[in-house]
Amino acid sequence: MNKQFYLKNPWFSRVLPFAAYMLFTVAFDLLKPIVPAGVLADNFTAFTYPVKITAVAALLLYFWKTYDELSLDGFKILHIFGALATGVIVFIFWINMDWSFATLGSSESYDPRILPENPYYAFLAVRLVGTAFVVPVFEELFWRSFVLRYIIHQDFIAVRIGTFTWMSFLISSLLFGSEHYLWLAGIMAGIFYNLLLYWSRNIYACIIAHGVTNLLLGIYVIRTGNWQFW
Repeated sequence: MNKQFYLKNPWFSRVLPFAAYMLFTVAFDLLKPIVPAGVLADNFTAFTYPVKITAVAALLLYFWKTYDELSLDGFKILHIFGALATGVIVFIFWINMDWSFATLGSSESYDPRILPENPYYAFLAVRLVGTAFVVPVFEELFWRSFVLRYIIHQDFIAVRIGTFTWMSFLISSLLFGSEHYLWLAGIMAGIFYNLLLYWSRNIYACIIAHGVTNLLLGIYVIRTGNWQFW
């Protein structure tokens, strides 16, 4: 597939990493029940998560030069503080919104403490890097750069980053929530990240906020053993 395809179809490079992550997730969920009992079955997440996150990271690196919205133009120090504050606020709300009525589907939490010491720490390192540095990039490119603008106009590249309409704000927030097991917490996060984008008009602010939320959540999970959040 040549470069002209990406230029003529800018949605492709923004949708593919997100789609690949979701496809890997679904494929591994389907494979897990048929894996023979043993170490692989017990630690299926530990074996498959690095594969999934590495593949998505490779796609992001491959398409990196096509992400024109990843620009520091107009990005101010104040935006960094706003992003950090948003990330912390979303984290605080998230761990306090694990209500039973606000869940979607089922969540099978994996406790990596059953791993030997070295593999355990290796998995935690990969998981933290993935959730704090890779996931925020492809999710913000998909949700805040593509979906939010595509709802406004199919030629989403022509829509300025941070353009507000009620329809795009509400629909994207609801869809973002539907992606998560804690759907109400997901909607809350989508609202906060959207508001941050409208204020900063920069995708980097949302990536930083999302990364802070995920990093704090990861640290919280490791320290408390509340693996259901992962």
